[in-house]
Amino acid sequence: MKSPRWVISVGTASLFICFAPVSLRAQEPPPPPPQQPLPASQAPAPEKPQKQKYSHANDFLIIGTIFDPNGYAFPGVELRVRRSTEKKYRWDSYTNSRGEFAVRVPQGSDYEMVIHAKGFADQTRALDAKTGVSEARIVFRMESAGGEKK
Repeated sequence: MKSPRWVISVGTASLFICFAPVSLRAQEPPPPPPQQPLPASQAPAPEKPQKQKYSHANDFLIIGTIFDPNGYAFPGVELRVRRSTEKKYRWDSYTNSRGEFAVRVPQGSDYEMVIHAKGFADQTRALDAKTGVSEARIVFRMESAGGEKK
């Protein structure tokens, strides 16, 4: 049996539409393979519970400015912060072009901050983040390493 053919002409383009008998039948998926237990070495690991996202809502913010001996902003000064009970410094940063810095640490501990600049004496400051206050504002004035003012 031949299928009918129609030709529709629109301008210079032609469109051919062909109809042919089509057999439509739903196809069923094959049955799943039987499941066999995996050996212990290939068994999937139990899923770990998802970690909760850390919120900075309860953090302690240390904000400050560092000046040179002449009272000008001191950019590029290194600062490090650690818990008073630890030896390792966990947070570090540098002052920006205006001598300012900001470091965020968890509340509930005592902290120690050390600032360091080449040619100047290191300065240390103790911080108490257990009082419920959410921030501390600090100002440092650097002194030359020899103790004399420039």
